[in-house]
Amino acid sequence: MNVYGYARVSTGKQNIDRQVRNIQSVDRNAIVIKETYTGRKFQGRKELEKILRCIKSGDTLIFDSVSRMSRDGEEGFALYEALYEKGVNLVFIKEPHINTHTYKQALDNKLSFAFESEDADTNELMNDIIRALNQYILRLAQRQIQLAFTQSEKEIALLHQQTKEGIITAKLNGKRIGLPKGAKLITKKSIEAKRKIKKYNRDFNGMLNNEETWKQIGISKMTFYKYKREILAQDEQS
Repeated sequence: MNVYGYARVSTGKQNIDRQVRNIQSVDRNAIVIKETYTGRKFQGRKELEKILRCIKSGDTLIFDSVSRMSRDGEEGFALYEALYEKGVNLVFIKEPHINTHTYKQALDNKLSFAFESEDADTNELMNDIIRALNQYILRLAQRQIQLAFTQSEKEIALLHQQTKEGIITAKLNGKRIGLPKGAKLITKKSIEAKRKIKKYNRDFNGMLNNEETWKQIGISKMTFYKYKREILAQDEQS
């Protein structure tokens, strides 16, 4: 039986390490899969898809919170149900009350005693009551799971709204948001990449063509041409 952990961040500014630490605090040997995709639908999360394809009954899947499984309450509950029916153990570090262990306890603790009397009508009535109570307990457990996903969805929507309002307020107060027009973000990574472009690329007396250069450096085609334009522009100014 395998133990998997799924960690996801929605922007490049977020740090995924906190989620990884939390997952490993539950099981330090967990196979942690990381993803930096932002999106609402499961089919868009390639790394999560890989886990779902190989995970089997008896395996465990750990999330830092339900928001890492899904941003949408309806889809999140559907996936929860599908994995539960498959026999997968689900652990949500921030919402332990909806771990599948808790859910299974609710099912196992259902009323199951038998009532028998000499009156057939009374027996039928009591059995109907017991079945209704069992169904109520099951529905209550399901409702708690749905509420956890729905609450997570609302919190994310509220955060996005607050961020949007904060940007609008800052602009109204005359504050600049982001880099000035035409400004370039200079990082250690970009400096090193440009140095290697000038070292390896034929346009700068190197030995490699454009495609060979970006593959050698380990950057994307788009980033390569962006840096190359900046290098050429800087050389012209010099």
